[in-house]
Amino acid sequence: MLKVLRAAAWIGAAAWIGLVVCRGRFWDSRADGLREPDGGDPAPDVHAVVPARNEADVVARSVASLLAQTYSGQLALTLVDDRSEDGTAAVADATIARFGAAHRAGVVRARPRPDGWTGKVWAMAEGVAAARARGAQPAYWWFTDADVEHDPATLGRLVATAAARDRALVSQMVELHCVSPAERLLIPAFVFFFRMLYPFAWVNDDRRATAAAAGGSVLVTDDALRSIGGVERFRSELIDDCALAAAVKRAGGGISLGLATRSRSIRPYASLGAIWSMVARTAYTQLRYSPVLLAGTLAGMALLYVAPVAATLAGLRRRRADVALPGVLAWATMALAYAPTVRLYRQPAAGALALPLAGMLYTAMTIDSARRHVEGRGGSWKGRTFTPRPERSRAR
Repeated sequence: MLKVLRAAAWIGAAAWIGLVVCRGRFWDSRADGLREPDGGDPAPDVHAVVPARNEADVVARSVASLLAQTYSGQLALTLVDDRSEDGTAAVADATIARFGAAHRAGVVRARPRPDGWTGKVWAMAEGVAAARARGAQPAYWWFTDADVEHDPATLGRLVATAAARDRALVSQMVELHCVSPAERLLIPAFVFFFRMLYPFAWVNDDRRATAAAAGGSVLVTDDALRSIGGVERFRSELIDDCALAAAVKRAGGGISLGLATRSRSIRPYASLGAIWSMVARTAYTQLRYSPVLLAGTLAGMALLYVAPVAATLAGLRRRRADVALPGVLAWATMALAYAPTVRLYRQPAAGALALPLAGMLYTAMTIDSARRHVEGRGGSWKGRTFTPRPERSRAR
């Protein structure tokens, strides 16, 4: 058994070293990277669309941050109330009235969701349609979540980046809420795993097919949105942000994706259960509902996160340096790779050593996601369930 464990740990160590060296500097957590606007930059019209469902506790701060943007061009706002049950629309209306912004901002109520549409994408489509019906002809659409609070200069920097770098889509992974014990353990790891799956350097490279976006803040040109057939193009996608980015990149549009510290999610995930539900909603979708990919993922996670810890502890307990060495090497390599993300979220450096625990929990969430899919409730979120057919997901 120790020989097997030693071999698994060496494979895990080699895999971590290979990932760190060869996988697009996914561990690099330098934030932002957006261009600062100057007086000579163009400032074309932008229309922000905010899909919202049961966000009454956070939507006022989100809408206020959008209305307070210092962007030198014209910014209009449509918040789509996706049949909320908590007074989200009333809170948003009151915030718009408080800013005296009724001439450029409004709330629309989403119609019943048609078959084949996910809730958020339907709300996005309703927002775009409502804006166009009122005569809006923006150069850019800004899709942002109702639980995100933006720095006043955010839009100016997004537009300046898109214009200067000739990007059809600019997205920022906003800083996620990270206060509760569950958040401190799992949220930095979530960001780390996302960047590991979609190395930002590869996403931003026009020569590579890798495409991704972070739905909390996505600026996309109207031309690019029209060229892919509009929001309807990804109507059945649970991971809508990455589906949008993939469609834009396949159509020839450039992407810029980065980390943000000046735009932040104000939605707390106070418990393990809350984070578990968020991840389990889409984890199996990421694997294209494939049992083979699920099995491969579980094997890979075991080699990357379980074997190094098991070999380290077994080697120390048995006083077998030959077993402990590859475990320590793998564990140390992953901790060093993870440390920049831990620092980004202002957590103690020692927290990087807890990545194996986070990895095992995310593995369990992925298994649960597959179970939910088999039971027909894979897309359950905020009281609604949507499970697209596997062939639809594979088609993208």
